[in-house]
Formats: sequence, C-alpha cells, structure tokens
Amino acid sequence: MSKRSDLMTKGPERAPHRSLLRADGFTDWELERPMIGIANSFNEIIPGHMHLDKLVDAVKAGIYAAGGTPLVFNTIGICDGIAMNHDGMKYSLPSRELIADTVETMAVAHPFDGLVLLASCDKIIPGMLIAAARLNIPAIFLSGGPMLPGKVQGKDTGLDKVFEAVGRFKSGKISEEELDTFECAACPGAGSCSGMFTANTMSNLSEALGMSLPFNGSAPAVFSERIWLAKETGYKAVELVKKDLKPRDIMTADAFHNAIAADMALGGSTNTALHIPALAYYAGLDLTLRDLDPFTAKVPHLTSIAPAGPHHVVDLFYAGGIPAILAELNKARLIKTNPPTVYGKSVGDMLTDINAGVKDYTVIRSIEKPVHRGGGLAILSGNLAPDGAIVKQAAVSEEMLTHAGPARIFNSEEDVFEAIMDAQIKKGEVIVVRYEGPKGGPGMREMLSPTSALAGMGMDKQVALITDGRFSGASRGAAIGHVSPEAAAGGPIAALRDGDIIEIDIPQKRLNVQLTEDEIRKRIAALPEFEPKVKSGYLARYAQMVSSADTGAVFER
Repeated sequence: MSKRSDLMTKGPERAPHRSLLRADGFTDWELERPMIGIANSFNEIIPGHMHLDKLVDAVKAGIYAAGGTPLVFNTIGICDGIAMNHDGMKYSLPSRELIADTVETMAVAHPFDGLVLLASCDKIIPGMLIAAARLNIPAIFLSGGPMLPGKVQGKDTGLDKVFEAVGRFKSGKISEEELDTFECAACPGAGSCSGMFTANTMSNLSEALGMSLPFNGSAPAVFSERIWLAKETGYKAVELVKKDLKPRDIMTADAFHNAIAADMALGGSTNTALHIPALAYYAGLDLTLRDLDPFTAKVPHLTSIAPAGPHHVVDLFYAGGIPAILAELNKARLIKTNPPTVYGKSVGDMLTDINAGVKDYTVIRSIEKPVHRGGGLAILSGNLAPDGAIVKQAAVSEEMLTHAGPARIFNSEEDVFEAIMDAQIKKGEVIVVRYEGPKGGPGMREMLSPTSALAGMGMDKQVALITDGRFSGASRGAAIGHVSPEAAAGGPIAALRDGDIIEIDIPQKRLNVQLTEDEIRKRIAALPEFEPKVKSGYLARYAQMVSSADTGAVFER
C-alpha cells in the first residue's frame, strides 16, 4: 500500500530526502511507518497553549504505540485577551487564515500521511480545522483543554469578570485593591479561559463535528484525562490513516447540522457564526449566517455557562460534556446519528459505546426542562442588517430583549471605549460601532472591553450595542455583532446618524432603523469612498480579499 510519505521516503531517488530525515534521528523502521505530522501551536504567551509541549509528548507516545512515526512542527497563536482593546486585536481573526496556510504549507512540503492538530484558543482552532478541510488528508484535532475557574470571595470566576471589574472600578463600585484581587485570582493556570467563550465553544464543537474524541472540549487542561486524550488522539491518528478516513468524509452537511445544534444547546460564542460557515466554505459546502437561523428556534438552550450563567466548562465536563448534550438532543431527534467520527464509529454508535448521558441535570438541563426553549444564539435581520446579524440571546437580560432608542455613532472601538469610561453614554441609547468589520477594521476586532465596561457599570440592562465588528465569547448584554453588509462594503449601518431610532426585537429576530429604504439609499450614495485604515502589510492584503461576516469572513474564491 502506497503512502503520501513515500514521496520523501521510498526509492533510490529519495536517498537525499532520507539522508535529511536520518539527520533528525529517524531509523529505518520509523521511515517505513505512516508519518503523522503534529501541528503544534505551543507558545509561552497564551495560557491555553503554554502546556501543549507536554501534550505533544503524549500524542507522540500514542502515535508510536499505534505503529506510526510522529513529526512535530509549530504554527502561530494569538491570545485574544492580551490582544484585546488595541491594534493587536486587528490581527486575531486574520490569523485564522495564516494558520491554515502554514499547516497546509508544511503538510504539502513534507507529505505527511496524517495530521494531529493541537490548539486551544479562539482563531487557532478553526484555523487548524480549515487546514484539515482544505488538505483532506486523515486528521484529528486535540484541544489543550479549558482552564479551571479562579476564586474571588469564595465564588468561581473567570477572565470575563476581570474585564467587568474594570468598569466597576471606573464607576466607583469596587476599590483598586478589589480590582487587583480579580486580576490575580481569576486565571489560575494553564488552559483556555474557563467559561463558554470562543475557545471552549470551538473545542466542544469539534466533538460535535466529529473531528475530535469525546470530552476533548471539556476535560480540563490540568486533569489527567487530558493526557489520556492526547495519547488516544495520537493512536487514532494512525488508525485514520490505515482506514483512509478523511476530514471531508467526516465534515459533511449532517456533521455541520450537529455542530450548529450543539452550539445552540451550549449557548456558545457568537464567533462560531464566523467559524462554522468559514469551515463549511473551505470544506466545499454552502453555509451562511442565515442558515443558522432555523436552529435558533427549534434547538433548546440546555446550559448556563459563563458568561451567561454561574457554571464553567469544568462543570460541563463533570455533567457529561458534549456526549451528554448530543444524547439529550437526540431524545428529540435534533441531531443526525449517521455521520462518521474520528472515534471510529458513527455519532449514534459512539454515544452508545461510551454510554453517553447527563450526569448532573443542574448543569445540563433535560430536553423537557431547558434553560430556554430557543437556542442560545439568535440571528437578526432587517433594514439595518439585510444579510443578518447575531446576538448571544442567552446572555441578554429580559428587559433588553426588545429595545428602541437613539443611535450614538462611533467609527472605532477606541472612541466608544473612551466615551464609556468618561461616562458619556446615556440610558436608553443604542451604541453603534462601525467600520470595525473584516474589511473596515480591518480584521473585525473582538470588542470585549466596551461590553464588559458597560456590564461592570450596570449599564448592560440600559443600553444596547450593535456593530459590524464582533464581540468576545465572554461578552454579555444586548451586544449585536456581525451586522452585514459591513459599513466598509456600503451596508446600511454606514448610513446611520446620531439620533436615528434603532429598533431591536430579539424574540422576533428583527433589527431595524426608523428610516425609509429611499432615505438609506440616498445617505449611502452621498458617502465618500471608503478609505482603508491600513495600507501596507498583511492587514492591507487581508482587507482586499476578505468577505463580510455573513459568509464567515473568508477569502473569496
């Protein structure tokens, strides 16, 4: 049986190639085995990645045990929390395509037979999965696992509460010493931040998609289960090569159905509305923001995990993780049981094999008694968002589910954050932050600092915030993002002026401005031509190539 790696290991003409591999220390028997590339995003900056060097050793052990040869290479990773609220955040979403490119480049230049994709955080996870979809060679994903929550005054807490503490300090609700307590206690060690933010949402959805093993998304970074998973992931990688089971065999339309259903049940990050369509796009499937809408009504919200509730991802692990979520949804036939998985069995057979079920109904609610009858996310549309917008409705207070108020316009995150910190925002206003989309930003920055400051000041129940940019998975309140088309593409959000009345109706999934279509067209026609904010380097190239958020901020074909 021929292998991809034969291109660098077989025949007399490959003697120079083997000579270089021998320089790495590889022996005859190692060169004869399936060669598994390990895409490792270890670095010493991101808490979710600082321990991946240890997990790599466990993955390598699993590969060797299954009869394969591991070869480790690295790619980049950005910590969204550290990049937040400055120009660094412009690079976070664009790094997704860079990561996919680097994995693709390494896997073609060195023709591996299979891949293990190792990452924990935000854009790195979808970047790795996009690479798998594009390459379509046997691949399996392993997360570094969630961080445990910290403790402040005896209560579990996470990074979201540190951002909110800034607003509370600024408004005089806590002292500088109390702010320091949050800073020093909220993030106790390795792992992706402890709530159902983007990183942990994507790790969990990789399971629902069939691309990672059970409990990949919920077993904490510091638990021995994470080492077990790493060894088993390495072992499965070799099995996938022997079976020739490829990512596009797994990431089918039915698999994306399961991922979206699980997302709604989890009340996951709104950023999944970027990454799921993008991953489908690169896998050759058509999926847009609007395609998520039917799920928001029929799939119930089953968990209350931070920032939407009191629990953290470790609680989800103890309650049964994604297998329990899928099993509960399957009671109402809300998932597809036929798709294959990297586990080696179909979704349905896997759930039976591991005896999946809810272990704590206070964390994962039953399908009969959900947290909310509808999903944790909602897709909005209207004359302000013809191609859609998204809100984490599970994290919106009841009094803000419907709201109408005058627009307060800002053309950058810096301007709105300064206005919030200087107490310039009035009760009832609808804050509009535009020209922060994929093209306009460029890079579509997460805006956790403004939403957290509002929440910390207690204003998340008094004002709404809409943007053509995006929010962190840790954001809460009436924070509506991904407004499409974006301002830089001539979307209606560019036509808004201070004082225009914006109407938000989350239960009815509407986002409108009290303007006629004719007035909107006239205002857009009168706008000057959009001037790019960045004119050189990667961001300038990115802005020229990227689509609006409704299709996942992808590089268009």
